[in-house]
Amino acid sequence: MLDYHYWARDRLLEALEPLTPEQFNRDLGSSFKSIRETVVHIYAAEWAWHSRWQGQSPTSLMTSDAFPDVVAVRRAWTDHEAKMRAFLDALGENGVTRVFDYKVLSGQPGSSPFWQMLQHVVNHASYHRGQVTTMLRQIGAQPAKSMDMIAYYRSEG
Repeated sequence: MLDYHYWARDRLLEALEPLTPEQFNRDLGSSFKSIRETVVHIYAAEWAWHSRWQGQSPTSLMTSDAFPDVVAVRRAWTDHEAKMRAFLDALGENGVTRVFDYKVLSGQPGSSPFWQMLQHVVNHASYHRGQVTTMLRQIGAQPAKSMDMIAYYRSEG
């Protein structure tokens, strides 16, 4: 699932590279007002879940202020990917059923097995990548190559 997630992320970011700053930041009235804010939200949510797995429970997500362009998002997210992969490797095959206690952003307690949280991270990103695809079409830009999971499986042979 994580391999698919980052494959789809890379396809999305590739489609965003040709955007002008105005296109990247244009208020399109979606769940998050711009492509930039939507993409940063995907990354920030992943960061928050990883933080919870490290025993920290953030009380807010990072904002788009730290990510002025696609290059900045890609740099941070690629660095974070290494942490995600290292954590998953250290968790091991048996660790995917480990239950983590955490607090959601509001401070309310939560508790879930790792596999459910990882599946959520991937599904959440898929949902918002779909929104970005619509936003790209709204501004007349070329959407990303297919990010469907079956396209990933087909590409991996």
